[in-house]
Amino acid sequence: MSSSQLETQTNKLYLRDIAEAQAVFGRHDEHLRMIEEALPVMIAVQDNELTITGPSRAVLQVESLLSQLFTLLRQGIAISARDVTYGLRLILAGQEPNLPEIYADVIVTTSRGKQVRPKTRGQRQYVQAMRDQDIVFGIGPAGTGKTYLAMAMAVAALRARRVSRLILTRPAVEAGERLGFLPGDLQDKVDPYLRPLYDALFDILGQETFQRYMERGIIEVVPLAYMRGRTLDDSYIILDEAQNSTPEQMMMFLTRLGFGSRAVVTGDITQIDLPKGKTSGLVEACQILKGVKGIGFVYLTDQDVVRHALVQRIIKAYEDYQKKK
Repeated sequence: MSSSQLETQTNKLYLRDIAEAQAVFGRHDEHLRMIEEALPVMIAVQDNELTITGPSRAVLQVESLLSQLFTLLRQGIAISARDVTYGLRLILAGQEPNLPEIYADVIVTTSRGKQVRPKTRGQRQYVQAMRDQDIVFGIGPAGTGKTYLAMAMAVAALRARRVSRLILTRPAVEAGERLGFLPGDLQDKVDPYLRPLYDALFDILGQETFQRYMERGIIEVVPLAYMRGRTLDDSYIILDEAQNSTPEQMMMFLTRLGFGSRAVVTGDITQIDLPKGKTSGLVEACQILKGVKGIGFVYLTDQDVVRHALVQRIIKAYEDYQKKK
């Protein structure tokens, strides 16, 4: 490290709006404390002035991060601990955060007025792949937004009339004999396996619109086994939890694609629930289809987790444990 990076310096920022500053700094300056814990700086706020003291490089990094957070806030984006954590993660990895650039892409606005947008570089790459390719595989751990972003892209395509319906599916690997013991008709039996898909659509569309689309057949939520024999034109098709599909099911699903349709396949290859000895259709597809024109693969990592910060640490701990084994 150069001497200029180690030299201590103090930079001062003028806070033009106290309410705005409080929104960026977090409750009881929580976000500032997070920055101090991650980087070798001291931050002090007095009246309309913020002072950053520490090694030159760290001071400039903090100044840049805070500037980016203020920019996001002025664009109408509420600042959360997650945003600060991600910015710090990139800095510690030796990268410039460029958060306004990552957050710039609004995919869709939910029924409650919330804007859905990528929140990490990996997510931005994933969204771009879904725009550019006819079939996209989004592979990564829990909490990386694989399913939710795919749903948002599907709703955006539906609203823009690029497709006429959404078809959502996932394998019910736990079903087997147990399905018959569950109460109700077929829909009642498979609903528990499809619940995560419903939840995402409720959030984006609102329950009333979701129910209306279901009744009119604009949205169809079905178990993977019931996709056989169909050709799906003008549709946005999402296969969720694809790591639990068999190779036969995966090939069957991929060959349902009709004219004017797009498909997104999501899964986590570290969470395969198939019986021991059974090959995952997702794992096999990654090997077979790599390099095929019109198919994109995006691999999300623990760096793209947008849930509670603890989720990222849990995923990392499990990854380290598996490597040791």
